[in-house]
Formats: sequence, C-alpha cells, structure tokens
Amino acid sequence: MKTTPVPIAPHGTPHAEGVSNDEFRAAMSRLAAGVCLITAHEPPLTADGPRGEDVGMTATAFMSVSLDPPLVLVSLREGSRMDDLLAEQPLWAVSVLADHQLQVAGRFAMKGRISDRLLFADLPYVRGGASGAPLLTGALATLECRTENRVEAGDHTLVVGRVLTAGLPAPDSGPLTYFRGRYRHLGS
Repeated sequence: MKTTPVPIAPHGTPHAEGVSNDEFRAAMSRLAAGVCLITAHEPPLTADGPRGEDVGMTATAFMSVSLDPPLVLVSLREGSRMDDLLAEQPLWAVSVLADHQLQVAGRFAMKGRISDRLLFADLPYVRGGASGAPLLTGALATLECRTENRVEAGDHTLVVGRVLTAGLPAPDSGPLTYFRGRYRHLGS
C-alpha cells in the first residue's frame, strides 16, 4: 500500500490532519479582517461592595450571523478574562473601530494586563443603555448584544449574541483592518 507523506512545516509540529500551527497561522493571516473592541461591564460582587469594572478586548474574529433575528458572533480565547466574564454576564457590546482608532486596538490587545480601568480612562465613550458596557463615540458602528449561545471550538469559545441596539457614531470614517499580522488602513 502506498502512503502519502504528511508535509512537515519547517517551523512547528503538524497536527494529525497534517497542518502545523505556523502553516495555519500564515495562511489565515492573509484574510483581512475588521477590528472591533468587545466590551462588557463586570457587575460588583456584592450590592454594597466596590463598583464593577469595565472590561475590553480587541477582536478580529467577529462577524454577522443572521439578519432575522439579528445575530453576531465573536470568537474568544478560552479562559480569557472576556470569555470568563461572558460566561456569567450575558450583556456585552461591540465598537467597530475606525482607522483613527489604531491605538485603541493596540491598547486592548495587550496581554498580561492587570486591570482595564486605566485603559478606558481617557477614551471617549458612552455607556450603552441595554448592556451597560462602554460604546466608543468615534467608532464606525456600535452594537449591544445579549448572549444567545456559546460553543466550545478548540482553544476558543464562539459567542453568538442577539443584537439589541445598533448605532452609527462615525459612519463616514474609514475602517481599521488587520492583515498579515498588522493593523492597516483600507486603501481607497
């Protein structure tokens, strides 16, 4: 019986299916994606305790799922602070970042940060009426969502949310995109 050799990437061990993490990452980096800030408000632990905290994360794995009902999906790294929070808190928000919000994307993509409180300190935002989460005032679009479903998918959790509100704070700005491992401005 003739067998086909499994290609081995120069960097990384292949999975049983034959593709290595490095090969997969390189291929997927060629898919341009919009950049969003996902936010939620962590409620206080007790009624008389300290106030809750706003939490945010940069996401490029975000998409529309359905028009009727209006559903969106975000992919969260399993065990991340946002994944843990949205397992308990069903209300969250999305700000679709404009090209002038590059620093916001970088700020909330930092790993190993202790608190998000300082990250929100100088950002212009309003608090969503449906979610209580921050919505950036300079974003291309904002959405407030309620979790409908959570699906474990490898090392990520796919969170499907029903859109409760939608706004267009700065609809005429250009979008911030992510391509080949870098934030980019969309060429006209």
